[in-house]
Amino acid sequence: MIFDTDILIWFFRGNIAAAEFLGNQSDREVSIVSIMELYQGARTRDESRIIRRFFQENAFRIIPINEAISHLAVTLIEDHARNNGLQVADALIAATARETASTLATGNVKHFRSIPGLELKAFRPPV
Repeated sequence: MIFDTDILIWFFRGNIAAAEFLGNQSDREVSIVSIMELYQGARTRDESRIIRRFFQENAFRIIPINEAISHLAVTLIEDHARNNGLQVADALIAATARETASTLATGNVKHFRSIPGLELKAFRPPV
């Protein structure tokens, strides 16, 4: 299962439901794009170190962007950006999930529901 950036953000903010959701999955994957988004949002060097250490110490398979993922992401942008507002990072994450035949766990189902062949698992943290 590939985890979208939003779930990881909730986890790093201390959301217990996100921590349990991540902890209950034995097959944990993440797109390198999500890691870049996390680093981009880090406010301090300490936060960057926490992110780095988390992925080093936990059993996440980090999936790089390859040619097939890039080509599919371009197609997804072409087909879904105008009508559904699909952004580049989400297109790359969705393409990664489709190319690896993985389920995408996300709290932003609306960003991805129009993409055919993409299996989604919704995450809803308690408010």
